[in-house]
Amino acid sequence: MRRINIYEEANRCLLCADAPCSKACKNGNPARAIRAIRFGNEKLAGQWISQCTDEELETAEKACIHYERPIRIRELARTVCCDSVATHNAVPSLAIDFCGIPCENPFFLASSAVCTNYEMVARAFEAGWAGVFYKTICMQEIREVSPRFDACQQEGSADFYAFRNMEQLSENPMEVDFDILRRLKQDYPSKVVVASIMGQNEEEWIKLAKMAEAAGVDAVELNFSCPQMRMAGMGSDVGQNPELVLFYTTFVKRSVSIPVIPKMTPNITHITEPAMSAYFAGADAISAINTIKSVTMGDRARVSGHKTISGLSGRAVRPIALRHILEMAKTPMTRTASKLDESKNSMYGKGMEISGIGGIETWKDALEFIQLGCRNVQVCTAVMQYGYRIIDDLILGMQHYLAERGIASLDSIVGEELPNFVTPTDLDRTTIVYPKIDRDKCIGCGRCYTSCQDGGHQAIAFDTETRQPRIVGTKCVGCHLCRLVCPTGAIGLTKRIPKKK
Repeated sequence: MRRINIYEEANRCLLCADAPCSKACKNGNPARAIRAIRFGNEKLAGQWISQCTDEELETAEKACIHYERPIRIRELARTVCCDSVATHNAVPSLAIDFCGIPCENPFFLASSAVCTNYEMVARAFEAGWAGVFYKTICMQEIREVSPRFDACQQEGSADFYAFRNMEQLSENPMEVDFDILRRLKQDYPSKVVVASIMGQNEEEWIKLAKMAEAAGVDAVELNFSCPQMRMAGMGSDVGQNPELVLFYTTFVKRSVSIPVIPKMTPNITHITEPAMSAYFAGADAISAINTIKSVTMGDRARVSGHKTISGLSGRAVRPIALRHILEMAKTPMTRTASKLDESKNSMYGKGMEISGIGGIETWKDALEFIQLGCRNVQVCTAVMQYGYRIIDDLILGMQHYLAERGIASLDSIVGEELPNFVTPTDLDRTTIVYPKIDRDKCIGCGRCYTSCQDGGHQAIAFDTETRQPRIVGTKCVGCHLCRLVCPTGAIGLTKRIPKKK
């Protein structure tokens, strides 16, 4: 009997609210175990079902309300229980400073629909989120469209890999929002409350910033990046103009004493240009990125029969976000780059810090941003899909990762991957790594053969009788397309060797 693919099965789970499977299980929590697998904590999933009897798990499986067929909870349990219970006694702290502000962990809500009122943010804080970049406050009347969201997803799946929204800023009167921020900071003094603001001219930026400071927030974010503002001279119109970024950031910095954090737009060729303007204006940190201008064509994108360009988010944008983070982190204006090259400190000072945004769903996603120099990360689309509860796995996974590496401080891994990035000119082009097929894992599907034939270098032969692929070394160029398409992970690496001349 073939072993169950725990990731494939966990991805089938509907992640029910008040999950019936867990309600039917007396000595465990199958839904929590499945969620742990789904969000990158497969090594730890066993702790929620290790005490369950087979009869209990069968009952939980029968209680599953999946529309197609129940999740195979018993098989999942047999796969993860043996070696997946947490073994680390010492739990590393995820505490880290951001702009001099102590944060209990690096996980924040991004300025968006996930934080539009007191009750929402309070629930997020209670769940374990360290802070919030509250939904952007402005002085204009905001009237949203309906519907305002669309998603890119596989047919028949409720999960989406990209999410498009036409939403603008907070619809609340600004006095209401600043009162909400005041109450949040008063009721949750250990949490970090950041006011996101957007003005249309110098006077508005200054007034909003001062109101934010008077409300007692920890910092103020300047939204230079919203891609769907109906009014000209706001949002990404500003972020695409380094001169306006310089002016407005300077005005705000002169007006308040709390940290100032401009938010960058990705809808620009060189994000370092407005970021550098923010640096010279005295910004304390950068938030990046906001959503990417995009178009979807389905009927869900229509508003009264019409469509428009608006912002794309979700896990599909993460590689683009990481590219922008890398470009900024490698410049001497950032704190991480200054640490890597002390010789630039005399010119650039301590540098700005970075708050990373863009397609973060799991702790592994967050880790990528931190390893490129971010001191915290902001999450939006994943919360809109799965709720505030994902904070449990973000924290658990990051702590377990640090414990496995024997690292006591999150601060020590900020920017650690930056030295590994070079320009294409500097890449090694004199050696090759050939793929290697693991016969025990290969199921004979022929995906590697098909892809190599039609999208590679015809370097895989396939015996249709035995259903066994074979690498043709004389044709293989080491591109490793075969590894990427293999569904069972049956293709690995050989040693790197010099290319034949």
